[in-house]
Amino acid sequence: MGVFKAAAIQMRSGESPERNAVDLERLVREAAAQGATYIQTPEMTGALIRDRQARAASFTSEDKDIIVATARRLARELGVFLHIGSTAILRADGKLANRALLFGPDGVTLASYDKIHMFDVDLDNGESWRESAAYEPGTEAVVTGIGGAKLGFAVCYDLRFPQLFRAEAMAGADLLSVPAAFTRQTGEAHWHVLLRARAIENGAFVVAAAQGGLHEDGRETYGHSLIVDPWGRIIAEAAHDEPGVIVAAIDPAQSLAARKKIPNLKNARDFTINAGEVDAPRLRGAAS
Repeated sequence: MGVFKAAAIQMRSGESPERNAVDLERLVREAAAQGATYIQTPEMTGALIRDRQARAASFTSEDKDIIVATARRLARELGVFLHIGSTAILRADGKLANRALLFGPDGVTLASYDKIHMFDVDLDNGESWRESAAYEPGTEAVVTGIGGAKLGFAVCYDLRFPQLFRAEAMAGADLLSVPAAFTRQTGEAHWHVLLRARAIENGAFVVAAAQGGLHEDGRETYGHSLIVDPWGRIIAEAAHDEPGVIVAAIDPAQSLAARKKIPNLKNARDFTINAGEVDAPRLRGAAS
């Protein structure tokens, strides 16, 4: 595949999958018109719905999902790799998965990934989130080829678990994905630095399509979709929270070059840890 253009689509998904599918199509066509052959959408492309009952009523199985059908059709029509960052999918066991899906230029599903790490937090601004109450976590990391590059999958909160990205890089991934719906508070604090860190420590490109702005269900997301090169440089950014498209050139050879300059993947070593208990008086600073 050599050098190719990647696009990150920034959205403001509402509560209607049908309306979001219309927005998705418009933005994907805009990205393809700019020459992108790998196009990524944000976490929860299909809908952001806080109310549990409304959420249960809106989501369906993968074979009936409008976002899946729209993405499959667009990938085939436009001849692109279309990566739905994630959407809620009803599993056969009745549980929901926060699932990423990659469609090839022929419209075939090349890979899927269920978000592993659940966002269960209480923020100091009063926001409380319990993703595990709605979604079943995945158990498998995924790396797949897209032409001349290898793509590693992640979703949003996974960003805070560097061992996932290291495992994918060790498995050959030179392009890491972090589609997200970061809250404004956590995005302002950590979004840029964590994405750049994942790129630097793995010598990989990072593409992170984001949700942005005030959503119908009341939540507010940070936006600022990014594409970062293997040296940690931001090569494209949506410096706002409005819907739109960013595009940048991806050269897998740059990943190889970065890993030769700083061969930390090659130099990694197994080790054990000694976490023996520290004597309590010494820990307190008192005389023994």
